[in-house]
Amino acid sequence: MVRIYDMKQKEVISTIDGCRLGYICDIEIDLNEGRIKKIIVPGPGKLLGFFGKDMEYQIPWSKIRKIGEDIILVDVTGDDVLVESEY
Repeated sequence: MVRIYDMKQKEVISTIDGCRLGYICDIEIDLNEGRIKKIIVPGPGKLLGFFGKDMEYQIPWSKIRKIGEDIILVDVTGDDVLVESEY
């Protein structure tokens, strides 16, 4: 069993290109099904912290390949799942 707190301490890495996406900051849960739909990882930083949109990686739970001791391996590239933040 894995707790959300523990998952937030693991780095998310793409199995496709080896890109280090970062650390989980949030999750999306389907309350009707009682399942995690996505993990959310903050996207690349803004220019000087001011210019640009807030972006995040929204990684579907189905794309998680393995949850290891220190890392979470995902079958996506950053470009595939990088979207503008909804919040």
